[in-house]
Amino acid sequence: MSAKNLHLEHLEDEIINQGIEGGRGAINFLQGLRDMMKGHSNSKVNMTVKWDGAPAIFCGRHPETNQFFVAKKSLFNKTPLFYTSEDEIKNSPDLGGQLKEKFLTSFKYLSNLSWNTVMQGDLMYTNDKKTQTIDGKSYITFQPNTILYAVDEESQLGKVIANSKMGIVFHTTYEGSTIEGLSASFGANISKLGSSTDVWLDDATYKDVTGNSSMTAKETLGLTQELTATGKAFHGITRKDLQKFQEIQSTITKKGAGASYKTYCNSLIRQGKFNPTFDGYIKHFEGYWKDKVVGGVKTEKHKLIKTEIGQDLLRELKSLKKFITNLTSFMGHLVSAKQIIIVALNRVKSIGTFKKTDKGFEAVNPEGYVAIDRSGKAVKLVDRMEFAFNNFTAIKNWDK
Repeated sequence: MSAKNLHLEHLEDEIINQGIEGGRGAINFLQGLRDMMKGHSNSKVNMTVKWDGAPAIFCGRHPETNQFFVAKKSLFNKTPLFYTSEDEIKNSPDLGGQLKEKFLTSFKYLSNLSWNTVMQGDLMYTNDKKTQTIDGKSYITFQPNTILYAVDEESQLGKVIANSKMGIVFHTTYEGSTIEGLSASFGANISKLGSSTDVWLDDATYKDVTGNSSMTAKETLGLTQELTATGKAFHGITRKDLQKFQEIQSTITKKGAGASYKTYCNSLIRQGKFNPTFDGYIKHFEGYWKDKVVGGVKTEKHKLIKTEIGQDLLRELKSLKKFITNLTSFMGHLVSAKQIIIVALNRVKSIGTFKKTDKGFEAVNPEGYVAIDRSGKAVKLVDRMEFAFNNFTAIKNWDK
């Protein structure tokens, strides 16, 4: 069991978030995924597909009253917010027009399923699915967020979706005797929910229906080389230096978050590349601190104070040059290894994924995947460069 499923971290960030154990865990995840894709039945990692749905829907039987409810993430507010009737949804000041329609539809049709637990899923469509022609072929499409999903209109799945009133993909199950005490486990057994022609529902489990997700010999060799380089860099990272670096990052975040190492990495992702270096981070820190932190205050007195703080932090960062060099190498090779796995996983898609541009439709990969180990620990496997670019360039439903 894990905590409430409100946020997943990227695999490469685990060493920053969780220290040495996080770094070691990231390597173990990739080794487990490699074994899974080789067909080893004793693999320690399972895989689910990360759907680009919205909003997140929590629903099921209230553990204390047994009433069916639907909810947003506000289910886990200090005072839980959930809806047990259509009237409660209609009268809720927390739901806007389109969101209100989606929750009304969800309540109406999901309540007809056989519930004995609480699940979380990504809503894929209600009344907003369409029939569209892409490359001369007719598809049933829906676009809950950035990615547009397309199903062949003549396929069995296409017919099911066309006749349904809503679609949802469940990925997390909650158990507990109270709302406040609910704990999450990744995965959802939808077989017990029964079926309804009004609802297309699926779980997020990765399904290779074609046998094409196994890695090629070239990919396997490349992955082995990247994992070897990742391990070599990891052995150059000491717990003491990592803890000191985390302390410095905590101070930076409080005084000028844009100068943090994570922000530096995100800036590389937005540029469509991920090649972090010690020199690159130092340049990023100095530029942000000078332009934004010092430049953001008006009086000379405060400028001097901010400058001195920045100089102290810079000296501390430079004293960790060997560590930061190993850290950037570790994360760079880890991302390269992750990308090899993602490419192989992306070869299998039961539903087409596109982005809509001003020039038409462009095929893209799924948002990503969630890797889950036997302890229930889960991390995101996302091609952050592609998804960030798609998010920036795609025409969304609300952009019209």
